[in-house]
Amino acid sequence: MSLQVGNATYTARVTTVSNGSDLALLQVYNPNPNQPTLRLGSASTARVGQEVIAIGSALGVLSNTVTRGIVSAVRQVGNITLLQTDAAINPGNSGGPLVDRSGLVIGINSMAVAAQAGQGLAFAVAIDHATQLLAGQAPAVAAQTPLTALTKAMGAPSEGDQLRARGEQTYGQVMEWASKNGQQLDAYWDKYASSCVVSSSRSGDRAWFAVFEPNGVKLNFASTYNCQSWLETLQSNAEPIKAQIDKAGEVARQSGVYPGVLRDLRRRHRMNWDGWDR
Repeated sequence: MSLQVGNATYTARVTTVSNGSDLALLQVYNPNPNQPTLRLGSASTARVGQEVIAIGSALGVLSNTVTRGIVSAVRQVGNITLLQTDAAINPGNSGGPLVDRSGLVIGINSMAVAAQAGQGLAFAVAIDHATQLLAGQAPAVAAQTPLTALTKAMGAPSEGDQLRARGEQTYGQVMEWASKNGQQLDAYWDKYASSCVVSSSRSGDRAWFAVFEPNGVKLNFASTYNCQSWLETLQSNAEPIKAQIDKAGEVARQSGVYPGVLRDLRRRHRMNWDGWDR
């Protein structure tokens, strides 16, 4: 990979990646021996309220951008230490140093929280994690990145909530499809029921749901119309709708969608029937 430092371009390779701390260690080939460097400190010296400076390339194009703020908090997210700061960290600043007033790097700028979630919330990964990588120690292991963990901690939907929401959305789409197809069966039922149906069970929003019940439709065999053929056609077109709703219902239940929500979605599309909950 190529690195741009000032007006010079260098080639580098990734030697170590730490997904837990969201850091990577690069080896630069043929570095400039006169390249100015910063000394590494430790987040253990950070104190809430102390002044810090974030350095980077804001938005990826505004190089050498410097913003000033304070350490708002030192937070532990799993086994990762984060420095919370109100110094502005924008896209492009990520990876730049967070420096204390002594010029020591105490953090690596990592993330800023979206404006709608909170103002002046930015975070830097403690430089101690980079020091460990430089010393050849094993990278920090975590089930999720610090940003994911923080997002959850600040009240974002959990994985279970997200799964449930997707389940509700999918079930609603199936109900919409079933309702549109059901309208055709409504018309077919209304056209011939007066001639063919002596009696039918009614336990749902649509009259033709009676075909799902054992002996749910009693036919008028004295009719001049072939009522048995009409009923068989009705059943053959209703069964695929029932199969899709049954399948969607099982998937929704496995996704944790509440039974009351499923009933509300069925009512909304006039697809409610007592048999769905059996």
